[in-house]
Amino acid sequence: MTTILLAAAIVAGIGLLAGVGLAIAGVVLHVPVDERVERLTAALPGTNCGACGYPGCEAYAKAIAGEDAACNLCIPGGTNTAQTLAEIMGIAVEEVPERRAIVLCGGTEEACGLSYEYRGEQSCDAASLLYSGQRLCNYGCLGFGDCIKACPYDAISLRGGIAAIDPSNCVGCALCVPACAKGIIVMTESRGRAVNLCCSETSGHAVRKQCKSGCISCHICERACPADAVIYERHLARIDPAKCIGCGACAAKCPTKCIVMY
Repeated sequence: MTTILLAAAIVAGIGLLAGVGLAIAGVVLHVPVDERVERLTAALPGTNCGACGYPGCEAYAKAIAGEDAACNLCIPGGTNTAQTLAEIMGIAVEEVPERRAIVLCGGTEEACGLSYEYRGEQSCDAASLLYSGQRLCNYGCLGFGDCIKACPYDAISLRGGIAAIDPSNCVGCALCVPACAKGIIVMTESRGRAVNLCCSETSGHAVRKQCKSGCISCHICERACPADAVIYERHLARIDPAKCIGCGACAAKCPTKCIVMY
C-alpha cells in the first residue's frame, strides 16, 4: 500500500513539475499575436491565389501587418479590399491596378486544323506530351480546358474549341496562367491597346499552312503603326503596350485578323 502511494506521489510530482515547466515556457516563449493580422486576413477574399506574390491570404496579411507589403496587391479584391486593408493599417488608400487574363490564340477549330486524332486523357498537359498536341500549330490552345478547371470564378469557357476569357468575370487572380500547358495565357493591365493573339514563332509560310488566324510575318501592321509600337521578333509581330496609342491601325490592316483591340 505504501509503495502504491509513493508511486502515485511521484507521478503527481512529475506532473506538477511538468505543468509548472510548461507554464513558464508559455510565458518565456510567448509570441505576441498581432490582432491586425486576423482582421486583415478576414478582409481578404480567401482565394489564396497567390496573385499578390505571397503563398496565401494569411501570409499576405502578415506581410501587410509587418509593413513589408503594400495594401493594393490583392488583384481579386480590387480597390474596395485595398481600402479596407488600408483603413485597418491606418494608411492612405492605394489604387489597385486592373489586371485581366487573355488567351493568346485565335486558332479555333475552323481556323486551325488537326495533325492527328488524339484519344488520350482529356487534358492539355497530357495532350501536349504527344508531339506537342493534336493541333497543326504547336503553339496554340489545345482546348481541353485545364484552365477552366483552375479558374474559381467561371471566367473561362471553350469557344470554337479554344479557351476564351470573359473579362467581366475575370478578377485577375492568375490561377489560369500556370494551368496552361502552352503558356499562352498572360496577364495584362493594358486596356484599349492592340494585342497579337498569335504566339507562333514559325515562318509566315508555315503559319499559312497551319492556321487561318495566325501571324504570317507580313509586316503590314508594322508599317501601319504611327507610334512604332510594333516590332518583329522570331517571325512574330509583338506590340509594345507602352508605345501603343490604341489607334487600331494595325488591327484594321492585319490580313488574318490576329491583331485585335483589347
